[in-house]
Amino acid sequence: MKSKWLIGAAAAIALALLTLPTMLRNNAGAQGLAPAAEGASCKGEGTANLDFTLKDMNGADYKLADLKGKVVLLNFWATWCGPCLAEIPEFVTAYEKYKSKGFEIVGVLTEDAGEQLKAFASEHRMNYPLVMNSPAFEDAYGPIFGLPTSVMIARDGSVCKRHFGPMSKEQLEKELKPLL
Repeated sequence: MKSKWLIGAAAAIALALLTLPTMLRNNAGAQGLAPAAEGASCKGEGTANLDFTLKDMNGADYKLADLKGKVVLLNFWATWCGPCLAEIPEFVTAYEKYKSKGFEIVGVLTEDAGEQLKAFASEHRMNYPLVMNSPAFEDAYGPIFGLPTSVMIARDGSVCKRHFGPMSKEQLEKELKPLL
């Protein structure tokens, strides 16, 4: 009897994992994202809402509206998240390489207190802006089911791609280069 329940549970989980990406794509409009702009530089899932001001790791205001016209990678992460730590070196390298071409990475710290963030960022040589998450910001780009979660935004504000799990160097390069 237990084996039938285990098989049923495994089938339900597999079905959920297969349908989740479709549900999230179809739910983009429900998350406050407008339809993709005409002439978007990617097959957009909607338009990013950059009308937020978040606190950076120094407590200063960080205005996402200043990123309009740039290619942006929003990365929702946490200091305790192993897969998040694995992608940090790739992000550091990509930011150094493409920042002068209009690429911005914004690390959005979730589920962590920011007190130790300065030391953590220094230890991991994080060279891109780090901000503290807010419920309204997460609602605009969520739902965030797990970490890391990244959102790639084109220069025209189109949300190009959402990633659940760590991004490899190859994935990042493949998506980034056509947008620059």
